Amino acid sequence: MSVFPKISLRLEVENYLKAGFMNKEVVSALGKQEAERKFEALLCRLSHPPSFTTVRVNTHLASVQHVKNLLFDELQKQFNGLSFPVLQHPELQDVLLIPVIGPRKNIKQRHCEVVVGAQCGSAVLRGAHVYVPGIVSASKFMKAGDVVSIYSDIKGKCKKGAKEFDGTKIFLGNGISELSRREIFSGLPELKGIGVRMTEPVYLSPSFDNVLPSYLFLQNLPSAVVAHVLDPQPGERILDLCAAPGGKTTHIAALMQDQGEVIALDKISNKVEKIKQNALLLGLNSIRAFCFDGTKALKLDVVKDTEGEPPFLPESFDRILLDAPCSGMGQRPNMACTWTLKEVTSYQPLQRKLFTVAVQLLKPGGVLVYSTCTITLAENEEQVAWALRTFPCLQLQHQEPHVGGEGMMGAGLSLEQLKQLQRFDPSVVQSQNTDMDSLRDARIEDMVWLANKDCIGFFIAKFIKCKSTQEKDP
Repeated sequence: MSVFPKISLRLEVENYLKAGFMNKEVVSALGKQEAERKFEALLCRLSHPPSFTTVRVNTHLASVQHVKNLLFDELQKQFNGLSFPVLQHPELQDVLLIPVIGPRKNIKQRHCEVVVGAQCGSAVLRGAHVYVPGIVSASKFMKAGDVVSIYSDIKGKCKKGAKEFDGTKIFLGNGISELSRREIFSGLPELKGIGVRMTEPVYLSPSFDNVLPSYLFLQNLPSAVVAHVLDPQPGERILDLCAAPGGKTTHIAALMQDQGEVIALDKISNKVEKIKQNALLLGLNSIRAFCFDGTKALKLDVVKDTEGEPPFLPESFDRILLDAPCSGMGQRPNMACTWTLKEVTSYQPLQRKLFTVAVQLLKPGGVLVYSTCTITLAENEEQVAWALRTFPCLQLQHQEPHVGGEGMMGAGLSLEQLKQLQRFDPSVVQSQNTDMDSLRDARIEDMVWLANKDCIGFFIAKFIKCKSTQEKDP
């Protein structure tokens, strides 16, 4: 049973996605009715949070078992002695899984209301408290210490500072206000802290705000799979072409035991600062982050030496990760997307530009991993088909670990090629209703299966470069 409505999309976007998920190949294999059911299930799953919170242990500073014990103690403190299971993923040894409890349906809604923006609402559904910048509206007489009900303005229609809002809003749970309405809307720019401390969320998951910050990195499960698939080795030179905020960059460095060189690029300077801060916090010294446009990362003028800074010489990296800018349609929970079809479909050319640069920067025998956090055929399987046509030097590779599903039909790839891809598709799981009793009875292997399937929508492809792109064909 779904507690929230399916993701709200513009009709043109929903029709575009439906055409992709109900393409001729899919309908021929599944039948029209099953293909349609899967698509509707996907839209429903996207508006709900994943069934597990996943955190990656910084194995550079501590053992997984040590951090697991610390986290178990921390969760007991957060939930007043309630014993939350903390599972180590059997195939991703540095990943810990914490089940999300919910949806909890017997929470009494209060007269005093706080309305938050959709982005803030999504964070609350994944365990965050409500921070002041996310608050859009609050009841007229709200004081610090009041018990308030939190609602998400999923369509962005509520006016900032409103005293009431009767538009489309989704109940997220109750909390205790840390500030009065007057303080929240005083206009003071320094007010950035917690505005409402959540006490009865519809989905109960731990808050990781300042929890073991040097030991843990909050990361969606498929994002943690990516660095394992890349399989970086100590001493190698690795490029993370679109690196912010640095989750995968720091994971790569940790898997290399901080030996070698990890170059991280992003074209937005404050995001590059975030990568540097994360590297510092996690004690990783092999990372060098640069504010640079990845589409210009190939050095065309070989005469001038930039001493290890971008742009780079052709074929100078052992492995490259292209976690490409994308439409982000796989993110969860996402109750409403206001993007136009033009915006959703605008990423394919940029992804191809970046991919072309990556192929040229990769050494012969090197590995290129392409990933996105979206569900569209155009940004995923179609890009793989294009890459194999455009670059005869590339071969698709089997991925280890392989915990997602196979690729989706419709881009002309063979069944064998589809098996080499990983598509994380939450539509394969029915809506969950998890409580403490069901957790006590659950088998560990069933919980791990659910964590692998009921996560964000995501895609991974792995290529090997079989010969140099520098060599001229005779």
